Amino acid sequence: MRQFTLSLAKNSLRPVLKLENWNNFRALLDTGAFFPIWTAEERILNDLGGKIVKKDVCFSGFGGKTKGNLYELQKLIIGDLIFPNTHIVACKDLKDVPFQLILSATMFYGLIYEIDAKHYKFNVTIPDDESNVRNLRIEDSNGRLHILCHSA
Repeated sequence: MRQFTLSLAKNSLRPVLKLENWNNFRALLDTGAFFPIWTAEERILNDLGGKIVKKDVCFSGFGGKTKGNLYELQKLIIGDLIFPNTHIVACKDLKDVPFQLILSATMFYGLIYEIDAKHYKFNVTIPDDESNVRNLRIEDSNGRLHILCHSA
């Protein structure tokens, strides 16, 4: 097994991580989220080499239905986890949030993770039968998004 720990922001009641391996962006860990969501300006995603896969995709979340643009990023790094050619939805509906990214529980499928709110830590264990390289795809099927995530 392989383990790593990331620090949680001490000034937040929610689990917000600082992604030191990825441009020091701040990310909310949302265990109820199905898709990873980009909450900052899409221009930043473009500057990071993100490519639009599909515009105006509909998805559920944030108390109802919303729309966003589906992007593919060359690489997203979270601690020791590497997400090559990964998909993310850029959502304009979230404004004035103190993070640029929402990390979905699906990104950690097959892993063991713990939110230690007492010591401000996010602990991740990668079992021997899982890889630190994760393949994450969001696909559109008949106007409905679904996600695929597995080890490389």
